[in-house]
Formats: sequence, C-alpha cells, structure tokens
Amino acid sequence: MKKLCFYFQVHQPMRLRHYRFFDISKNHDYFDDKFNFEIMRKVADKCYLPMNQLLLDLIHEFKGEFKVSFSISGTALDQFEMYAHDVLDSFKRLAATGCVEFLAETYSHSLSALVSQEEFTNQVKRQAAKIEELFGQKPKVFRNTELIYSNHIGWMVNQMGYKTMLTEGADKVLEWRSPNYLYQNEHCPDLKLLLKNYKLSDDIAFRFSQASWDAYPLTADKYVDWLKSISWTEEIVNLFMDYETFGEHQWKESGIFDFMYHLPRLVLGRSEFKFCTPSEAAEQLQVRGSISVDNPISWADMERDLSAWLGNHIQDDAFESLYRLEEKVKRIKDADIQRDWRYLQTSDHFYYMCTKFFNDGDVHKYFNHYNTPYEAFINFMNVLTDFEERVNKHIKALDAKVDKKTAPAVKEVAAK
Repeated sequence: MKKLCFYFQVHQPMRLRHYRFFDISKNHDYFDDKFNFEIMRKVADKCYLPMNQLLLDLIHEFKGEFKVSFSISGTALDQFEMYAHDVLDSFKRLAATGCVEFLAETYSHSLSALVSQEEFTNQVKRQAAKIEELFGQKPKVFRNTELIYSNHIGWMVNQMGYKTMLTEGADKVLEWRSPNYLYQNEHCPDLKLLLKNYKLSDDIAFRFSQASWDAYPLTADKYVDWLKSISWTEEIVNLFMDYETFGEHQWKESGIFDFMYHLPRLVLGRSEFKFCTPSEAAEQLQVRGSISVDNPISWADMERDLSAWLGNHIQDDAFESLYRLEEKVKRIKDADIQRDWRYLQTSDHFYYMCTKFFNDGDVHKYFNHYNTPYEAFINFMNVLTDFEERVNKHIKALDAKVDKKTAPAVKEVAAK
C-alpha cells in the first residue's frame, strides 16, 4: 500500500517595528505589536481557522484514515497565545483526534543549526517542550527551519534523540533517484529521512491558481490521476508546504479549499494510497538508500540552497553580527534579553534582505513589510546595535559583581 504524507509548516515571525537610528539607546521596544496582531488575525481568518475546521471535519468523516502533520514555530505559538486563542484552541481540537502529528523544530524558526550546536539544541528543546505543553505530544520527528539539512545537521538532530527528519528532495542530491522512498543519513544510518516531492507539493503551493500553467485548473481528480501514474515500486509521496498556502497564498476564491475537501475521498476511494504521519512512515517503510549532503540544502527558491538568507554581504554581515553576541547572551539571565535574542534570530529578518529578484522575486516580496532589502538591513542593524548595548551593560554589571566577590580574597592573599 502506497503512502501519502501531508506536512504543513506554520510560522509567523515577530516583525520589527520601524526602528530609527535615533531610537538607539533610548527605546528597547523592537517589535511591532500592532502589525503582528493585524497579520495574525488576517491569516487566522483566511487560513488557520477555516483550514483547521476543514481538516477536523475530514478526520471525523474518514474515521482516522485521513492524517496530517504540522510543524509550528515557537514564534507562531507565542502569537497564538497573545493574539489568537481561537486558533490555538482549533489546533488543540486537531491534536485531540489522534490523527495529527506535531513535529519538532527550532523555537525561533532560526538558522542556528548553521553556527551553534548549543543554541540549536536549546531552541529545539524549548519548542518541543512547548508542543508537549500545548498539545500533549512529545515530538518524535524533526523538521529544521526551511527544511535546511546537511550531513552535520542530521548528526546533531540524531544526537538530540530524533530518529526521523524531513528535508527537501533536491535534484542535485538525489540525481537519478526518486524522492518517493524512505532514505537515511549516509554517515548516521540511525537517522531516517523523508524527502519532499517538490513537484507535486509545488503544484498545490505555488501553481494552483496560475492561469498560465499548462495544467491549470488543478482539480482533485486530475491530481489523483497524477498520483496513480507514479511507478508501482515507489512507496511514499511527501507533500510538504506552508500552511498559509490555503486561503492566503492561494485565496479561497481559487478553489483551494474545495480541492482539499475532495482530495481525501478521491485518494482513499480511487487509488492505492493511504494517508500517514511522518512517524508512521518511518516505522512502516524500509530504508531504500542513503543520502549524503555536504553543503546545506533547503526548500527555498530555484537553487534549493541557503542563498535566500545568506546570499549577499548585508545578510552575512547581519547574521555574523548577531551570533557574535551568543557567548555574552548565554551569561545573562534577564528574561527580556533572552526573549529578544530568540526573536532576533528568526530567519525572516535575513530573508527580507534578499536581493534576488528574478525567478523568485515575488516569493521574497510576500509578507515583506520593507520597501527594499537595504531598508530591512538598516532597520535590523539599528535594533541590533541597541540590543548589543543592553547586552554589554549586563555583562559589565556581571563582571563588576565578580570583581566584588573576588576582591577580599585578593586582598587576603596580598596581605600574606
């Protein structure tokens, strides 16, 4: 029996307010609460609430045969608690069905895996604990920010105890092979890999309402025919996409909700496919090969690499300036410093600085509240300058306390 695995990414960043140079040293309020509230309520009404209800209805209708999975960033969960309790409650109702799996990821939807194993591990533990607290599930499968993966990242994930991880089925990694099998990390065989079928995923996520597409309009019937045409030897199709695909990227008027309403009944009634969660796929399928990824891949853009976040000088400068503060921040117990540190790491801040305006230009403009990448850079660096000043003040105070404690001992030694 072939398997169909739906995975949805749910993420909203804590967007920065317009922070001027003259605010530095005077104002430590970095985040635009009004704008974040407006975006959350807009997406809640267009996507999260109607889509969660649709999934709940489908799960009940098919009595456990329809299953999906989610990865929800900590920044999204925080905003549910602040601005959208109705959304949080709707996810809790999905969790209670037993047909929805919640995955682990970095709390801040950050790029920490690229620079700091300690920060990466801490964020994953924090997000997993939040998932367990809210939904009563201890995550067993890991999904890194933007599906970013390499051999080393896989090793770190396995060190945290995860046995399964999701990533991109990139052609440059697979070459002649199909993403429609269960794989493993070549250097860490204990870690199983589920690979995104990017063509079939993107047919829904990006091309669904594209009138110039030769397959437009996409119907559930047509899509199931495509699934049925897959070779009988291939065992699983992983459909990974942003949850905002439904109602936000693809508006309700496009027919996207109707598509999802009809898809499960056609899949279950007319094909060999059965729905599964990532954990079930890893448990029930045999590993069919090993994957080696020396240079990190992601699910972003045509290149499937890191260039959406770290592809130019301003992104690299901002990224390196932020993580230079890590050792100092670790010494500071102040809750406000720790919160701001987490939120400043969110990958979206670097994504807004992307200067790629060709095949992927429209994607980079979506949900981007800056007029130019350079405006995003200047705003972020103004905030970071103020944050660094606050960090240094805390460190100075900590060092002063240490000096006070050691001074009597030094005097005693000197007297002897």
